[in-house]
Amino acid sequence: MFQIMVVEDDAELRELFCTVFSDNGYTPIPAGDGLEAFDILERAQVDLIVCDVMMPRMDGFEMIRALRETGHTVPVLIITAKEDLADKREGFRAGTDDYMVKPIDVHEMVWRVEALLRRSQLVSQRRAAIGETELDCDTLSVCSRGSTQELPQKEFYLLFKLIGTPGRIFTRRQILDDLWGPDSDVDPHTLDVHISRLRERFKDNPDFEIVTVRGLGYKAVKRNA
Repeated sequence: MFQIMVVEDDAELRELFCTVFSDNGYTPIPAGDGLEAFDILERAQVDLIVCDVMMPRMDGFEMIRALRETGHTVPVLIITAKEDLADKREGFRAGTDDYMVKPIDVHEMVWRVEALLRRSQLVSQRRAAIGETELDCDTLSVCSRGSTQELPQKEFYLLFKLIGTPGRIFTRRQILDDLWGPDSDVDPHTLDVHISRLRERFKDNPDFEIVTVRGLGYKAVKRNA
């Protein structure tokens, strides 16, 4: 079960967020400000942080900067009343992964958390393999039977996502949200183009093929030896 830290100085809002996460199958960990959050991080495994910006002792931007400077890669979702573009720029420059402006829809908050967790899992797994084909996240390369080719970033992570769980169907919406972001206005046809390019690159690969599941999305399947 994923553990979600909720860093919010408003006790009622903190309790509400924790209840929402608990109702959706997560383990919430409350913290009143950035300093308390750091104390908790020293003794608990946290999979994602949801935090406010305007808090006593250490605000959200300061907390995120400190996290990134100390090497923490835990995903962070900022939820704040600060809606100016300058504030959003400061948040992303500090190292946040996503940003919501109050008042928020708690259902959307949960959706965004789900997408961030999927992406963080994708990034944390540095290698994947199917048959004798291996994918390396550090070099964005695919190696198969002595031949290696580097892929453009989006193509690589799309292939990595499919091959990471062969046979699993990923909907078009899941793929677009995970690789381009839930707020992206990318043309859905872009996904079709990337799939076509991957199929062309690996049409002779004996280990896998990318299958279209009509009306749903795509999956990678292992070819018979």
